[in-house]
This record gives sequence, C-alpha cells and structure tokens, in this order.
Amino acid sequence: MTDSTKKLLLIDGNSVAFRAFYALYNQVEKFTNHDGLHTNAIYSFKIMLDKLLKQIDPTNILVAFDAGRTTFRTEKYADYKGQRSKTPRELSEQFPFLREMLTDYGIKSYDLKNYEADDIIGTLAKEAEGEGFQITIVTGDRDLTQLATDQTTVAITKKGVSEIEEYTPEHIEEKFGLNPRQIIDMKGLVGDTSDNYPGVTKVGEKTAIKLLKKYGSIEGIYDQIDEMRQTKMKEHLIEDKGQAFMSKDLARIRQDAPIELKIKDTEWTGIDYEKLENFYQQMDFNRFLTELHQNQGAVSAESASPVEAINYIELTSTNLTELGEIDDSSVTFHLEMDGENYHKAPIIGFAILKGDKYFVSNQPKLLDQPVLKELLEKATLDVFNAKRNYVGLNRLGIHMAPVDFDLLLVSYLLNNTDNSDDLGKLAHEHQYYQVQSDEEVYGKGAKRSVPVDQPEFLQHLAHKVQAIHDLKSQLMDELDDHEQTKLYETIERPLSIVLAQMEIAGIKVDIDRLMQMRSEFKERLAEIEQQIYQEAGEEFNIGSPKQLGVILFEKLKLPVIKKTKTGYSTAVSVLEKLRGLNPIIDNILLYRQLSKLQSTYVEGLLKVVFKEDSKVHTRYTQTLTSTGRLSSVDPNLQNIPVRLEEGRKIRQAFVPSHSGWQILSSDYSQIELRVLAHISGDENMQEAFKTGADIHASTAMKIFNLDSPDEVTPNMRRQAKAVNFGIVYGISDFGLAQNIGITRKTAKKFIETYFESFPGVHKYMTGIVELAKKQGYVETLFHRRRYLPEINSKNYNLRSFAERTAMNSPIQGSAADIIKIAMIRMQKMLCKKGLKAKMLLQVHDELIFEAPKEEIPVLKELVPKVMDSAVDLAVPLKVESASGDTWFDAKK
Repeated sequence: MTDSTKKLLLIDGNSVAFRAFYALYNQVEKFTNHDGLHTNAIYSFKIMLDKLLKQIDPTNILVAFDAGRTTFRTEKYADYKGQRSKTPRELSEQFPFLREMLTDYGIKSYDLKNYEADDIIGTLAKEAEGEGFQITIVTGDRDLTQLATDQTTVAITKKGVSEIEEYTPEHIEEKFGLNPRQIIDMKGLVGDTSDNYPGVTKVGEKTAIKLLKKYGSIEGIYDQIDEMRQTKMKEHLIEDKGQAFMSKDLARIRQDAPIELKIKDTEWTGIDYEKLENFYQQMDFNRFLTELHQNQGAVSAESASPVEAINYIELTSTNLTELGEIDDSSVTFHLEMDGENYHKAPIIGFAILKGDKYFVSNQPKLLDQPVLKELLEKATLDVFNAKRNYVGLNRLGIHMAPVDFDLLLVSYLLNNTDNSDDLGKLAHEHQYYQVQSDEEVYGKGAKRSVPVDQPEFLQHLAHKVQAIHDLKSQLMDELDDHEQTKLYETIERPLSIVLAQMEIAGIKVDIDRLMQMRSEFKERLAEIEQQIYQEAGEEFNIGSPKQLGVILFEKLKLPVIKKTKTGYSTAVSVLEKLRGLNPIIDNILLYRQLSKLQSTYVEGLLKVVFKEDSKVHTRYTQTLTSTGRLSSVDPNLQNIPVRLEEGRKIRQAFVPSHSGWQILSSDYSQIELRVLAHISGDENMQEAFKTGADIHASTAMKIFNLDSPDEVTPNMRRQAKAVNFGIVYGISDFGLAQNIGITRKTAKKFIETYFESFPGVHKYMTGIVELAKKQGYVETLFHRRRYLPEINSKNYNLRSFAERTAMNSPIQGSAADIIKIAMIRMQKMLCKKGLKAKMLLQVHDELIFEAPKEEIPVLKELVPKVMDSAVDLAVPLKVESASGDTWFDAKK
C-alpha cells in the first residue's frame, strides 16, 4: 500500500549533469570560478535540483552516478557505448564538486562498480515500492521509462534541465501503445545508437511498436516467426535474432544490483546551509549566495570548544596611563569596524594586547588621545588584515606603524584555497578555537546585531587579539618550513600597505561625464529601440523574452534554435546564430549590450562614488585567488568592459585629481607567455621574444606550417593567440574548439602541432605534473605554493583538474608576483624621487598613475624601467606606456 507521505526522489546523476552542462554549452568558458574550474554544469544542476525539491518535497533522495565505462554490459558486448566520445574535461572536472554540492544539500550520492546508475535506480525503486513509497525518477535517458509503475513516475528532461515530461504507465500507453516493460523489447528491436548496440536491421521505432502490439514481446515475435509472411523484415529478424535478444538484455535495467545502501540511507534531513554557503563562495556563485542569505537568514555555527573568559582592562579617558611606556616593542592590535567596506564602515571598537595585558574599548574616539596615537604609530604591530587596519586608522589621522605579523596574509600563503575574512573562522581552520566567529557573536543576515554596549562584545575583541598573538609563532614556523618567509616579508606584507595607500588615494570620477554618458546611452538606446520597432513592424517590450520570441519566430519567421518551458529562447547564444538573417538581430544584441553598460557601469559607478572627494575607493582583495592575482570590489575596476567601443568609453569618466595633471597607463605585454618561455626553457619561444617577433604570428606559422610571417592572416593570428593563451590555462581540445569556432578534431591537431613546435613547453607541462604528484604542490618563481591534494586521486575527474592546475598555477602565479614586486618598487621610487605622481590602480597586468603634466615624461621613462627590472627572466619583459587626460585617452 502506498503511503503519500513517503516520497523518494531518484536522480540519474550522469545523465542530468550532461544535460546541465549542455544547457549552458555556449557559455562554458564564461562559467569559471576564481580557480579556473568550469562551473556551468554545477550551476544548471543546482537550479534543476531546487525546482525538484520544491515540486516533489521528497522525504528521501539519492543521486546515482556511473562508476566508470566498464560494466557487466561491456563484458557481454565489448562495443557497448563504444562510439561515445570522451567526456569533455570541462564537464568531467565538475563531477567531484557536483557531488560535494549534493553532500552540502544533505543528499546522498552513490555509484557501484561494474554497474550503471540506471541499475542503482532500478534496484532502489523496486525496494522503495515494496515499502510503500511514491517514487520520482529524474533522467535524460528514455531507457528508464521501463521502470514506470503506478508508484514510480519517470521524469525525462527535455530542453536543457528546465522542461520535464513525466512518463507514467498511462502516458507510455498513450504515447507508444505499449506498457513500460515493453520499452525493453522495443530497445532490443530498434537498438540504441547512443549506447551503441545494434538491434535488428531496418527495424525502426514505428515497426517495433507495431510488432510488439501484435506479438507482445521479442520472445512472442520469435515464437511465431514461422507464421509471418515472407518479407525482407522477416529475413532481418531471423538473421539478427541473436542481436535482438542481446540488445534486449543490454537494455534491461537490473533491479537486483548488489547495492550496499538501503532506503533508510536515503532519508533527506535538509541542507547544511553553512557548508553550502562556503561551497557557493568557492564556486563564485554570487547569485546563489544572495538567495541563500535572503531565504535562510542567520545561520549559527557551534565552536569546537568553549571559549575561556579573558580578564581585560576596559580603556577610558581616565586610565590610559595603564598602557605603560610607549616603545617600538611588539603590540597586538585589532580595529573593529561594522561592515565590509572599511573605507566608510563605522569604527566601533578596538583591542590591544601589550605584554600580558588586554586593553579593550567600544569608544573609538579614544584613539584620538596622544598616548594611543603614539602607540599605534611607534610600536611594531601584529594584526589581522593590515590593509584594513591601515585604512581604518588613516581615517582617524593615524599613520599605522610597521606590521610584523599579519594573520590573514600568513594564513593565505600557507593555504590559499580556503581563507576567510572572519578572524574566528580563519583561526578555526588552524585548529584554534579560543575565539568565536563574528557570525556566532553578531549573528547573520537580517538577524545580525552587534552588541557594542555589552561585555560579550569586549570579550570578543579581547579574544581576537589573543588569537593573533597565539597563532603567530605556529604560523611563522610553518612559513619558514615552506620557505615562504621571504615571499611574505618582501612581497605580500609590503604590498598590503602599498594597496592601502592606493585605495586611500582613490581615482577621481568625472560625474558630469558619467551623467552625459547616461544621457547619450539613453538617447542611443531610444534610437535603437525605434529601429527595432520599425524592423518588427510594431512596438513591444524588447526586454521581455516572451514578446521578443513572438516577434522573431512567429511574426518574422526566423528559424527556431531553442525552446524553453515559457516559449522561445532569446539568449545571446541563440541570437548570435541568427546574425545575418535579419538586421533586427544585430540591433537587439547592441541594445542589450548598451543596456548592460548603462545599468552596471554608468549607474553602478554613480552609486559608489564618494561624495566627499568625487572618487571611487576600490578595495583590493589580496587573499582570494589561489594564483596570487589581485581582485577588486566596490567597484570592480578590473572588469571595466573593453570589447565594445561604448564600453571602453566608460574609462573617459576616470580623470586625474587635479587640473594640469594626466593619467599614465603602463602595461606588461604578454607577461604570462614570457613567464612560460622562461620556466619551460623552450628555445623556440625564447628566441621569438628575444628577437622581438610577434609571438602569435610565430605560433601561427608553426601550427599552420607557413614559411613567412607575411602568409599569416588576421584569422590565423587570432586562432594562434587563442592557442597560446589557452595552453597557459591548460585548455582542452573541446575548450579551444569552443573559443575559436573550429571542430574538436582541428583543435586537437592545433594543440599537438603546438607542442611539437615548442617541445620545451610540452616537457614543462609533463614535468610539472609529475613534480606535483611527487610533492603534492607546485610553486611560482617566488615559492608561492598551490597545494593539489587531488593530484594522485584515483578519481579521474579530480586528478585531471589538479593536473591542469599544476600546469597553469606557476605561470599565472609568477606573473602575479612580478607585478606585485613592480608595484612595491614603484611606490618606493616615487617617494625616493620626490615626485607628486601617485599610483592609483592595478588592473591585471597594468598599472595606472596620475601625475602633473611636467612629470609625465619622467614617469614614461621611470615606470617601464622599474617594471622591466622587477625580475630577471631568460627573456626580456616588455612594458607599453601611454598617457592622456583620462584613463580612456591613456589606453588608446
């Protein structure tokens, strides 16, 4: 008897993951996280999963995966699934993380050696029916429709992962005139090109259905084969009898697989929101993070052990003398601000550990007192996040003393894959639990509340400085063991102060120019809107995919590329395929681009300009990426669009702070390829750089087998450029084919020819993977480490992603280190020369300065010289500089 409250959801993991991957197939290279992991399948799978959980509200869930290509079916028929091309690496590398996400959702996933996911699902569905469950199977594989019963519905994904067709016995009868078990016989007769088993020659689905309606099964057909009139079909049936029965056996899903888990093991107890939040952060799923915060509210975590109370002195204006004598000895300090953006977040308290005494206060005004100001400007400080402290104290007119130990930076260097901006969380990562996280003390989301006037707040501040002090010795010893002390002391620590000074300086925004651009975009959008209306023959809401779909595919009769549950797809990838068929397409694409520029960049910049100085003060994130590259937020100045002319013009709004000054831009040319030439020792690549040859043209000559640079066409150079930079990022033939619009076979040939032409690069790629397998990590030229725990994994997907990371991390990381060194040296040089010029921004491989016009010639000579000499490579570094009245003018 069925119990309506017991609902089992069974998901065919491989099938749905493939659907999810190809749902965003045209955007696979856009969906990558900060580590370079492709995430499009995870992203789509998550959306589908949420939809299923809401619709079905299951009590039990299992996601079944294939254990590998070899199963009992390949033992029976060696060519089973033999025609399937190798899974794109861009998908296979996502499977381990997809299963990690399922674990965070509280969902069990399972695979079984020698069996397919179908057999796991079939076996569990049969067991669940015996226990009275209502079962839903979700898959993209119609083979599973054979499992449909009164208790089991098979939901087949149709378009991507958004549309689903539900197969019940009634639906199968209506669609085919068969019962679910006859689906097995139909597959036996027809065969399956996807799974590569043959069936009976010239018997298609319609013929198979006709035979099964008459004879019931394959057995029934052959029991009465002699009574059939002599036809070509009868000859094929007799000739292929063995194939028919074999194919039926291959198609039959086993419901007695030796699975170890039981129905009780699939009980769903709910999502682990804290783990899921960390996962979304790892994947850079900002949209899902926002949804999580909105829907879930506060999520509290329990600390591993009770935090012992600290005896502290609460500082007031009357007991400051208790701080004792001020000297340059080490002091642990923490400045508490209520908010992420430390350029404007309220300062709400501070804590000092001096000797064995803890001093805390919720009165930041005390920092104006001479004794405290002198302490913070004279003592050597140990802190958490020097840059944040430097900017916060600067707001109070305090020039922070030199930092010895920065807990955040040291922790990042020791493990750059999981560093939190929350001191408590980070301390827990190092098995230190005598401090709580801010979430535990303050709460989270809408329930967040800082108890500034309560003793628990002061205790929290005291525990923060205690954690910084207690972790210093341990982590600095680890840094020494890793030979990273020099990296910390000569690059990361001084850079944090350089970045703080750049952030404080900010870059001025011409508000009038932005307002003018807003008007220009509005006017231009209105013009394009009218053109679209004329081409459509009527007015409609261009921003409505549904209305646009009707215009394009019903009124204008353009070919339908893709459909969704709500109508026609009008995604960019679809519109790109329609280019040239009607001028309305180009106008719609342009309209969308300009609308994005208007909302994200023009309006977005206007929102973050500081009223006090008409500047934007971005925050550089120094501890986010695993490669060591910087990123920026509020605003993200590393993401100003450059491909569209209107996008490049956004830079016209960035201007010098003073009249009579100009902007100077200095950019490393092809730094990652030059690093590759150096670390690989490839003679051909080094020679190209040493002679000043066009590296992309040189590569084009090799992969297209040309004799002269004159034979290289612009398209050849473009493709060679994609190969050059693709190799740096460990691109696959699939990824390269997607990038430049060629076949996967051609892309594979390009990559093979590339490695033949640059044997040193190929040797490096192979050697660095072997080194990573031996020592468990790779390093940059400056000993920045990237740990790769999965490099020796038996799981192919985890291992292959780790191998690709091993290849590209030393290249990207070394390039990041080089520009950091250049920034530190450049800041010192500006001071040494007594120049008024200021370094304002770092954008990828580019440094942006402002200076009086009379200093520009000096900078044009000085900056390239400093950047060129940041490190001694086997090939020359090349720096290109330009200046102008705006950032746009300096980039022309």
